[in-house]
Amino acid sequence: MTLTLYNTLTRRQEPFTTVEPGKVKMYYCGVTVYDYCHLGHARACIVWDVVRRYLQFSGYEVRYIQNFTDIDDKILNRARQEHSSMEAVADRFIKAYFEDMARLGIKEADEYPRATHTMNGIQRLIHDLENKGYAYPSAGDVYYAVRQFSDYGKLSGRKLDDLQAGASDRVNIEDPEYQKKKDPFDFALWKAAKPGEPAWESPWGSGRPGWHIECSAMVRDRLGDTIDIHAGGADLIFPHHENEIAQSEAVTGKPLSTYWLHNGMVKVDGEKMSKSLGNFTTIRDLLDRDVEPMAVRLFVLQAQYRKPIDFTDEAIAAATNGWHTLKEGLLFGDEYGEKLGWEVNNAASKTEISPEYVNRFREAVDDDFNFPGGLAIIFELAKELRREGNIIVHEGKTAIPAADLRQQWETLVTLAGVLGLEAKLEAEKPANNGLSDAEIEDLIAQRQAARKAKNFAEGDRIRNELQAQGITLIDSKDGTRWHRN
Repeated sequence: MTLTLYNTLTRRQEPFTTVEPGKVKMYYCGVTVYDYCHLGHARACIVWDVVRRYLQFSGYEVRYIQNFTDIDDKILNRARQEHSSMEAVADRFIKAYFEDMARLGIKEADEYPRATHTMNGIQRLIHDLENKGYAYPSAGDVYYAVRQFSDYGKLSGRKLDDLQAGASDRVNIEDPEYQKKKDPFDFALWKAAKPGEPAWESPWGSGRPGWHIECSAMVRDRLGDTIDIHAGGADLIFPHHENEIAQSEAVTGKPLSTYWLHNGMVKVDGEKMSKSLGNFTTIRDLLDRDVEPMAVRLFVLQAQYRKPIDFTDEAIAAATNGWHTLKEGLLFGDEYGEKLGWEVNNAASKTEISPEYVNRFREAVDDDFNFPGGLAIIFELAKELRREGNIIVHEGKTAIPAADLRQQWETLVTLAGVLGLEAKLEAEKPANNGLSDAEIEDLIAQRQAARKAKNFAEGDRIRNELQAQGITLIDSKDGTRWHRN
């Protein structure tokens, strides 16, 4: 089995090899901290969290860096609206970010550099670009000379001549920034200070960095000239990631990243998510509506990571039902381990997980992080365990040896953990239809009473009601057994 990835840069799927054997340097373009994280952030953070987990599961030592953009016009606008400061706004939403991600079960990155903490690296990179003829100062600003970089457009596939034709009607020649540029496609590396805005001293005067140079500097400072994986949303391919390549590679003469990976966008009921449409949903709003965090993870992972996904009430309801099925399998050891004679909490008593299921899981996921394919293997295990759990409840024993069941359960827990899907034993309704075991047993008792009273229509109604909610009844001379479908 060989891990292969779709590389946005080459537009094809390629075998994964690393700059340094056994080690992965990975950078994810993180959030601009001016508001609470939304569903798009949830998808991206879940996807790259699981990519990192899977690489570690595959034996790689992963160094995972995720930045915060903490100086930006949107942050400054929010600070003005709230009569606050840029630092206060950024700190508040960075804190909120960690709260939201913890609820989704996302592991923290190895480091979270901030743009405002990387000012020396940013200025050093701009200085290097200027010395090499790729940057020029203009009235307190510094711009990148795009046409000096012959490979510009190689990531997005866009050509400057085509862009120029398309932009001709949109250029405002009266714009002061436009007048500072030597070419309309040049972009700012450094912006001159404006009254009332934070600024830093530099060789070009007081000011602040442009957005694109921040990530180039943070990658270089934390991970070096060339990394293995640069990840982010598909909306960042152009111009942000294109500009990162131009900045970094012009200075180093080396590839900024071997693989460029991009997750697809999130729609809400078929529409692009936006505040103007009233469908802007934050992570905390969603989870505060009692949507289970693991159901959100499952919803995200059920789609191919590069494709768009549509967030609907029906989709999250289906993911919730799926999570309840998976949760029952994950809790099998906690529910039935003692009856089967397991020492569940004794690490020394653990068994080797199933090579067959692990190989099938890896064969699926190795195909460009095919998480839906991996989930199919996990659900197969979960449904088998759930079925055996129902048999244990109603018959008191199972025909499958306890050791085999333990191997299945530990395999399920391990593989689900690779995807960050974890269950805890809680006093809540675990059924995929909202009914607890006790409620199901009560309905069965009502059915038996109806049948005893020869009210067969009522008995059939209860059976049909349970069937509609995913519960199958099996009548025998020893009584009625049931299982969840």
